[in-house]
Amino acid sequence: MSLTNRILIAMVAGIATGSIINMLMHATGVSAELKSLVDVYLVNGLFDVIGRIFIASLKLLVVPLVLVSLICGSSSLGDSARMGPIAVKTLSFYLATTAIAISLALLFAVLLSPGAGVVLEGAADFQAGPAPPITDVLVDIFPSNPVRAMADGKMLQIIVFALLFGYAISHAGEPGRRLASFFRDVDAVIMKMVEVLMALAPYGVFALLSRLFSSMGIGAIMDLAAYFFTVLGVLLLHALGVYSILLRSLAGLSPAMLIRKMRPVWAFAFSTASSGATLPITLRTVEKRLGVHNSVAGFTVPLGATINMDGTAIMQGVATVFIAQVYGVDLSMGDFITVVLTATLASIGTAAVPGVGLVTLALVLEQAGLPVEGIALIIGVDRLLDMVRTAVNVTGDATVSVIVGKSEDQFDQHVFDDPMADQLDSDGGRSSPAVG
Repeated sequence: MSLTNRILIAMVAGIATGSIINMLMHATGVSAELKSLVDVYLVNGLFDVIGRIFIASLKLLVVPLVLVSLICGSSSLGDSARMGPIAVKTLSFYLATTAIAISLALLFAVLLSPGAGVVLEGAADFQAGPAPPITDVLVDIFPSNPVRAMADGKMLQIIVFALLFGYAISHAGEPGRRLASFFRDVDAVIMKMVEVLMALAPYGVFALLSRLFSSMGIGAIMDLAAYFFTVLGVLLLHALGVYSILLRSLAGLSPAMLIRKMRPVWAFAFSTASSGATLPITLRTVEKRLGVHNSVAGFTVPLGATINMDGTAIMQGVATVFIAQVYGVDLSMGDFITVVLTATLASIGTAAVPGVGLVTLALVLEQAGLPVEGIALIIGVDRLLDMVRTAVNVTGDATVSVIVGKSEDQFDQHVFDDPMADQLDSDGGRSSPAVG
């Protein structure tokens, strides 16, 4: 059985197992001793340990993978004067797709009115941390200590350092060529580590989802069904519709092939709810399965994992209208424009802020003149939606990478068209050689 199918089976099995455990824990005919054993030894024991080890293993690879991939990519492009245009294209696409995402969210939220009829019970309680000023965001992009940036996992600072280092390698003559060869070897070794981790992924995915749904349960969705399904519908429309149109119209490529090859990445994104933790898998898929050369993918994918927030922007758009409807506030066209601009620009600078989705939502609500405490109304289902919007975000990273790679002639059409490219089989082998 292919790795993709094993991961998808593990995902479904994890959701089912967690839901069954959740019903067991709330059943009246089950003894307290059995509930305690299941909670201590299974949910917060076995599932918790395996899930945390899996997440830690993913995070282990993020910083070295981003650093080495960017150095390899920028060193190969440093003497061709293409890094500037690639950066401009990438950033422009990410901002444009984010603006489209939140515009769609506002449109469908107004049409469907998910907050209509919702009764506000008591005072909501939510404390949002302050969003950093834009000046601090801009200054914080540039590292004063690259080692500290890598230790703290500050992706924007790592990206800036790696781009500068790779550019210097390309202009350092023979020493630079030797160092570039060394980093290419390191990149190959790190990709092998990713391959090993992917082989173990079904167990981590199963443990993560089993633990999550055992504590939350499917029933949490029904409390805010209109809001939940409005956000979910716009997320699916953006991922399967907008990205498909962009890929077909701008690159002339098959959206169905990209969707097929992104399935294992979606499983990782859904189970981890983190674009950063999914980054090693996303980068490998973009390079080895979608055919984007490392010189482009090594830049576009890490940058997308840091600033591309299409899924979060959709949540912010629907949540803004939902909270306005619950509190009986009418939003003007000027308020809608403010929400679009605020959420789009905030996507650049919120990577270093903990709880990025809720913090930026607080910023959007303040700009629109809505009560920030309304965020507490949607916290109950935010974790589930966070899993889906992370899958949307990584799809955007892959789509933009393919479009930019195709436009820069840093793209292998044969790899993209090959449905079995880099497909891990049950023995752990690969059906086709790695690209670029």
